[in-house]
Amino acid sequence: MAAKNPTACLLVIGNEVLSGRTRDANIQFLATGLGNLGIPLREVRVIPDVAETIISTVNEVRPKFDYVFTTGGIGPTHDDITSECVAAAFGVAWEPHPIAWPRMEAAFKPGDFNAARQRMATMPRGATLIENSMSVAPGFQIGNVYVMAGVPKIMQSMFEWLAPRLEGGQKIEMRSVHALGLPEGVIAEGLGEVQKRFPDLDIGSYPFYRASGNGVALVAKGPDAKAAEAAIAEITRLIESFGRQPIPGEPPDL
Repeated sequence: MAAKNPTACLLVIGNEVLSGRTRDANIQFLATGLGNLGIPLREVRVIPDVAETIISTVNEVRPKFDYVFTTGGIGPTHDDITSECVAAAFGVAWEPHPIAWPRMEAAFKPGDFNAARQRMATMPRGATLIENSMSVAPGFQIGNVYVMAGVPKIMQSMFEWLAPRLEGGQKIEMRSVHALGLPEGVIAEGLGEVQKRFPDLDIGSYPFYRASGNGVALVAKGPDAKAAEAAIAEITRLIESFGRQPIPGEPPDL
């Protein structure tokens, strides 16, 4: 029997996301990237820039998941408190990092490496850097917690550097089929029976509304490609039993 895939949790940290000012662009990227590594993203939490909340949430989730990723809160401003909160969660000092500090100091003109920028080179004691090609300021890892930037391009660069260094499992395979004019409630009971026959898969039903017509998309996900294909084959026959035409893949965006 194949080993169980490691699991991941993502903490999106930032008042700007909760207020609606900033639309998060990192969840889908990380879910897809981790899935390709065989590390299914099992939980996402969006939390504010509040020290007590960050500390307690990090300590709650890190025993539950193999990997905990955070995005946001590692910049130079007063509300960028993720780094110091992670240090508090692990019970270690928050101090100048022996590699990040001199590197960042050298990147600025004399006098420009001010107190605000120094915050980005201050990390939990024992942290390992997460590099990126977009900025001199790195992310970091401590234990099973990986702290990354909230800015999407920088976060993506950090993840691209980090991905080969993560220990994953079997790639999460996804198969899908959709049908026009098929209400979700009509297919629900039969879909539940398919799920019972494939307990190791995540089988989902997603209504869509398009100019070309409304319908439902059915998806089977899991580490076993053959099982995903078999489940979609059953779902295809289920669609046909209601007199609808199954169309392989996801519905078009328009």
